[in-house]
Amino acid sequence: MSFNALVVEKNDDGSTHASVSQLDESRLPQGDVTVAVEYSTLNYKDGLCIGPGGGLVRNYPHVPGIDFAGVVEESSDERYAIGDSVVLTGWRVGESWWGGYAEKARVKADWLVPLPDGLTTRDAMAVGTAGFTAMLAIMALEAHGMEPQEMPVLVTGAAGGVGSVATAILARLGYNVAAVTGRPETADYLASLGASEIVPRETINETTSRPLEKENWCGCVDAVGGAMLARVLGQLRYGGSVAAVGLAGGADLPATVIPFLLRGVNLLGIDSVMQPFENRLKAWQRIATDLPMDKLHDLTTEAKLGDLPELGRNILKGRVKGRVVINVNG
Repeated sequence: MSFNALVVEKNDDGSTHASVSQLDESRLPQGDVTVAVEYSTLNYKDGLCIGPGGGLVRNYPHVPGIDFAGVVEESSDERYAIGDSVVLTGWRVGESWWGGYAEKARVKADWLVPLPDGLTTRDAMAVGTAGFTAMLAIMALEAHGMEPQEMPVLVTGAAGGVGSVATAILARLGYNVAAVTGRPETADYLASLGASEIVPRETINETTSRPLEKENWCGCVDAVGGAMLARVLGQLRYGGSVAAVGLAGGADLPATVIPFLLRGVNLLGIDSVMQPFENRLKAWQRIATDLPMDKLHDLTTEAKLGDLPELGRNILKGRVKGRVVINVNG
């Protein structure tokens, strides 16, 4: 039986091209569970894998898509029965393993999570790795003592996928959210998600010779890294934490240890790819209860497999706002 998939192939000159093709089911990788995919989503990594790979793709031809949600079609694992709704994020699916930009996927059972009550497969992909990462970051900040208070929590890269979901969840939980953006035209969008303050990127995007500044933030979800992260560390309240989820501003960290030693701040690394099952389950359950679904729907647009080559280019250029779900059967 054949199915449609976005297939990336490498040309003789080393360049790549992506197009929708029909594949036979026998070409799926080995695995415990075959899923009839209903929706996938768009992430920065997907943009890399649709294009030249960014060092993520090992073998061609390749089917990208690091997230998917759908219904179990075949299973050799007793944890999943035919008809079960499931969601997958991470585990290098869509990178070193064929992913969710297809009508079918076959994966290891350990990589799946049952779809939580209250979420549809489309909802789950509106969340995707970006929203899952945002929830992990918030859980880590809470575990290190952050709670709603008058001092705001900062979200950098707030108009992106992680930042948008983080802003909506934090506002729902009662936090004052200060949203950082370099795109002034997104101010109304961020306010609609619950941001109480818009912080222009240029006011916080440069290093300073002062290792400590005024205590401005009770915590931070940081998707930028680089000079901005260094600056934020010196502006946290005593004992505050940053959950680092991305490096859009660079991998270098031009900081000193002074904020750690004199204010006891914490830098928390957030990995969404290899998270253990129990953490995944807890995060998805929190998403189902703490993410306002009306906000999720407002920040989500829908596209088809054939739209992905252009979308992949756009997300690498920072031209994608909010969340994009991919209807693989559309």
